[in-house]
Amino acid sequence: MPEITFDDFLKVDIRVGEVIAAEPFPEARKPAIKLRIDFGGDIGVKKSSAQIVRNHPPESLIGRQVLAVVNFPPRQIGPFMSEVLTLGVPDTDGEVMLIGPDRPVPIGGRLY
Repeated sequence: MPEITFDDFLKVDIRVGEVIAAEPFPEARKPAIKLRIDFGGDIGVKKSSAQIVRNHPPESLIGRQVLAVVNFPPRQIGPFMSEVLTLGVPDTDGEVMLIGPDRPVPIGGRLY
């Protein structure tokens, strides 16, 4: 990866949101879940498609706080418009594990 400056990092708006809806996304090419995430305030509720099915059943996601990039342009994924990029890291099998705070924090908070 190329080296970036701190000013480059500041351009990426990563916020904490709360998952308010999660459902399977069978139309996606790779197994995925459709999420609705509430970021509160000016950002509001946004949609995201996330390839997290191996570690995160939809019913386990409601109420969970997650981190997402909220200032990428929307991306069409099949019939679904994904508005934010929900963030995760790979587990030992290379499957996505969502990242978020380890205890509740106010939604909409920016990562710094």
